Amino acid sequence: MEIKILDIFGKFAEDKDLAREIRINKIAPAIKNKEDVILNFSGVESTTQSFIHSLISQVIRNNGEKILEKVYFKGCNSSIKKIISIVVEYMQTGTGTIYSKE
Repeated sequence: MEIKILDIFGKFAEDKDLAREIRINKIAPAIKNKEDVILNFSGVESTTQSFIHSLISQVIRNNGEKILEKVYFKGCNSSIKKIISIVVEYMQTGTGTIYSKE
C-alpha cells in the first residue's frame, strides 16, 4: 500500500492528529495483513518531528524494529530524512536503510 503524504497533508506535513488517524486506519491494518507500506513524501517540503512520531512510532513500538523491513519512506528530501531518522533512532537503534522502495 502506498500513502501519498502530499495528497493528504500538503507541502508541510504537520497535522499529528490526522497522522495518527492514518496510522490507525491505514498503516496498522496493512501491517497486520503483512503488506508493505510505502510512505511517499514526494513533493512534501517539510514536516515536524511530532508528525513523524504520530505516523510511525506506535507501529515500531508494537511490532519491533523488524517492521521497518515492511515500511518504506519514498521521495524524502534531506530534512525529512533527518527527521525520520531522529524518530526511528528514538524508538530503537541499528535498523539500516529505511528511505526508499522504488
